[in-house]
Amino acid sequence: MTHSESASSSTPGETSAPYGSGPASSSAPAGRVRLHHLQAAKAEGRHFAMLTAYEQYTAEIFDEAGIEVLLIGDSASNNVFGNETSLPVTVDELLPLTRAVARAAKRALVLADLPFGSYEASIEQAVTTGVRFLKEGLAHAVKMEGGAYYADTVRAMVQAGIPVMGHIGFTPQSEHALGGYRVQGRGDDAARLVEDALALQEAGAFAVLMEMVPADTAAQVDAALTIPTVGIGAGNVTTGQVLVWQDAMGLRGGRMARFVKQYAQLRHTLLEGARNYGEEVRDGSFPGPEHSF
Repeated sequence: MTHSESASSSTPGETSAPYGSGPASSSAPAGRVRLHHLQAAKAEGRHFAMLTAYEQYTAEIFDEAGIEVLLIGDSASNNVFGNETSLPVTVDELLPLTRAVARAAKRALVLADLPFGSYEASIEQAVTTGVRFLKEGLAHAVKMEGGAYYADTVRAMVQAGIPVMGHIGFTPQSEHALGGYRVQGRGDDAARLVEDALALQEAGAFAVLMEMVPADTAAQVDAALTIPTVGIGAGNVTTGQVLVWQDAMGLRGGRMARFVKQYAQLRHTLLEGARNYGEEVRDGSFPGPEHSF
């Protein structure tokens, strides 16, 4: 999108947010990415990038790199708090992470996950949790797992002024009910995902994320919707793509999911740096005269 094209879809008095070009400079970022920019990407056949972020410095870096959406995922349970799954993390644990990202990101749209147990009990609970993430966490929108069953919940949240991204396919918060980490939407089950996505769109969701869904099923869902889709392990037809940043940048060790591509090897870099630091401290070469007063 060119500057003049994006300006026509921006709100009055707001600097346009060009896609893919990143901030104008590190000191003068382009305008905030808004929901209508994501919708324009869908309408015009373009793509946008999304990464998780959980604290100030990665938020600043990814924002400067031009990543359009930053997700404070319930994956913080695994990647920040050391849990084996996303289930234990709480609203009170995610809120300070969300605030840190929101304060640091000058351009990206900041999206917060609703963690397990924070919206399932009732529509009222979901609205209350969504309000907390916008009011206390300073998020711009929230993401919640579930399909058509939660359409009324999504509708109520949107009517309350809370933008909602749906999440279908493999939903990590339901891993026990789904029998583990299993691809969803194969064969005849594809129709169910299309129905779920359409129900979320009709309820007012601004986008639908699909996780671990066959590429042909994801293509069917994307073709059925007028709102953007975001994929993680769902092929390349979706409007947006998301990865957990520790996976994408090689901070986490061990086996990676098939859908992960690593763009850096930060674990190796940090390990080497920490070893060098330890050796220099132990042999007395750090701190040297240049590091002393």
